[in-house]
Amino acid sequence: MDILNKYLQQVIEIEISGKRPHIGILLEIGSDVLVIYNGIDYIYISNMHIQKVKQNVDEEITMDDGENAHIHDQISLRKVLTNAKGMFSEIFVTGQQSIHGYITSILNDYFVFYSPVYKTMYIPFRHLKWLIPYHDHQTPYSLEKEMLPVNPSALSVSRTLDIQIEKLVGQIVVIDLAPTTDKIGQLKKIKGSYLELATARQDTVYVNIHHVQTIHFQ
Repeated sequence: MDILNKYLQQVIEIEISGKRPHIGILLEIGSDVLVIYNGIDYIYISNMHIQKVKQNVDEEITMDDGENAHIHDQISLRKVLTNAKGMFSEIFVTGQQSIHGYITSILNDYFVFYSPVYKTMYIPFRHLKWLIPYHDHQTPYSLEKEMLPVNPSALSVSRTLDIQIEKLVGQIVVIDLAPTTDKIGQLKKIKGSYLELATARQDTVYVNIHHVQTIHFQ
């Protein structure tokens, strides 16, 4: 991403997978992530999902001198997630809405995210589009911190997503935040790269595990 070095400390506009663009000051170019500041939040954006970048000369965004001290060193998406572990964050993966909560574990090819709405979620690294850390005084949905469990799931975590999903056989799972009803069902088995689901009306659906962006259960 050296081609973007000329935009460092300048306001840019980033289009991500067809969603509304992010506009902010480009602070850091990592190995697989960009960091911008939009005047309110720091946004960590996965390079994999960036479709277009251009300079924005219409927006005026200012930073306090102290703000620059937060961004330094070469960074990666994994390092960002590691640093964000246990911190309240907003992430975007799929659908029309972002997800609010906190990272509880980071594994080989996925991370575990706890949301007060969706509960325990498994999310492959490659499908995370962006992450915004909360400010210190914020909590999701104004919940008291005591209401947010430190270890929200009793289910142990495996190093890889496919092995972790095997532990959900027999459970009702929701895939990709359920944009359609055939992504909600009982996980019956895993056959190669496919998950076999039984929907509410007992239809059988096979979902390719490589295209699973999120999977959660309650």
